[in-house]
Amino acid sequence: MPEKPEHWAWLASWLEEQWPAVYAAGLGTFIAALRVLYGGGGWRQVCLEAPLCGAITLSASAGLQLISIPASAAPFFGGVIGLLGVEGVRAAARRHLTQNGDPQ
Repeated sequence: MPEKPEHWAWLASWLEEQWPAVYAAGLGTFIAALRVLYGGGGWRQVCLEAPLCGAITLSASAGLQLISIPASAAPFFGGVIGLLGVEGVRAAARRHLTQNGDPQ
């Protein structure tokens, strides 16, 4: 144990506050890794795509409250993002963003 237990207390309180986002990012990463392996992808693809899905999930979960979705729903979005993958999320975002604007 470190000499300053307040560091552990700070980490525990931060993790308690941020748990839905951390859990969602981990879930998105794990599901993406399993999806790539199940689909026959190599370790290089797993090492690139899984963290990307985790990062996308983390950024999406940070914005859930902006659109009036509770933070407790973040793991659902993590699972969906992990299942769709980077290309699926990109295609969905592109479809949504070009629907009402310039198709560039």
